[in-house]
Amino acid sequence: MEHAVRTEDGIRLWAAKTGDGEPVVFCHGGPGLWDMMADVAADLSAAATVCRWDQRGCGRSERRGPYSVETTVADLDAVRAHFGWDRVALLGHSWGAQLALRYTLAHPDRVTKLVYVSGTGIDDDSTWHADYERNLRNALESRLMRWESLAAKDRTAEEDREYCVLQWSADFAGRERALEHAEAMADPWFGVNFECNAALNRERWPDLRGQCEGLKVPTLIVDGTADIRPRSAVDSLERALPVVSRVQLPAGHLPWVEDPAGFHAAVSGFLTKAGADSA
Repeated sequence: MEHAVRTEDGIRLWAAKTGDGEPVVFCHGGPGLWDMMADVAADLSAAATVCRWDQRGCGRSERRGPYSVETTVADLDAVRAHFGWDRVALLGHSWGAQLALRYTLAHPDRVTKLVYVSGTGIDDDSTWHADYERNLRNALESRLMRWESLAAKDRTAEEDREYCVLQWSADFAGRERALEHAEAMADPWFGVNFECNAALNRERWPDLRGQCEGLKVPTLIVDGTADIRPRSAVDSLERALPVVSRVQLPAGHLPWVEDPAGFHAAVSGFLTKAGADSA
């Protein structure tokens, strides 16, 4: 069932709710993208009430700012409040993992569990981003020249889609199906909000280590071992969290696509166990 959620400043956010059980709110990647985890929601909806939503300015939500981490955290709280939930579990992917972590640190009393999928940790980007850029170019292989030519020009809407599909193809460990998986990510295509992406990526994050060390919310970190973003970037987050487990799967940046059984076992098992432990 689809819902229109209103933020504090009146912006309309798209949200959808499925399933039955304890609530789990998904936070999609980007910034500037939209929810692409319908398959994950369907897989988990037998055991949980799953809420997906498109962040401010993205996908099916109203395309209007302002854009900031603080505002996006407030929007996530508006989604929670819209459904009348006092406490929710959060599942965040990539940038959404960072968002879910920031929300949990701001509102630990409103979060039952945190599933942190393919995030980039709490160290400064300078510790891992150069390796990511090199890995990205290596993974693009024969598609590198076309991707670079698109990156360097003013693109049409069709070229934006091609550019993103090429870049996303690097996020899969299995090279033979990488383009197929990336095309699936772009269907349906809502158009990337590059203004939102730039604004959120410009923000300098505070040192979160001390806050993480005091966080008592049970957390599961899920990694794909072949993610082109170095997984060592997440090590400091794992060390800082006092109630944490970590599962590494033979996959790239979207582990539920390349190892659906392993992802389901890890996430559904954690949500069920953590729910019992934190009740």
